[in-house]
Amino acid sequence: MAMSAGSDDGEPMMDMNTTPLIDVMLVLLIMFIITIPIQTHAVKVDLPVNSKTNTPIVNSEKNKVGIDAAGTVTWNGAPVDEVTLRQYLDQTKAMNPEPELHFQPAPDAKYAKVDEILAVIKRSAVGKLGFIGNEQYRNDF
Repeated sequence: MAMSAGSDDGEPMMDMNTTPLIDVMLVLLIMFIITIPIQTHAVKVDLPVNSKTNTPIVNSEKNKVGIDAAGTVTWNGAPVDEVTLRQYLDQTKAMNPEPELHFQPAPDAKYAKVDEILAVIKRSAVGKLGFIGNEQYRNDF
């Protein structure tokens, strides 16, 4: 059985090679898919209203961050969440000279919570940080 690619009498082939056309179309399709912008989802956040009676409790000399056994984070004795703690740390960073930050976790505080708060402090780039209460463990090692 013999196959023939065309007629021998010099006629042109009537079939068009569509492989390069398909390759170009696939590349264009992929490029269009990649360049379509991703839809952004908006998250509504209720921001607090700024009032003159609400004064931050940031000391200009030293501030104390504590963690108790229940995992409650305190700033100079007042309980705070991580967002408020970060705001207070940013305020201390803007002060000149920068106040000292004393960090005192309770001996029975969970390590994971202490690690989270230390990560918040590190991200805020506080320059003066001291650990309070480590002297009680001096003779344990």
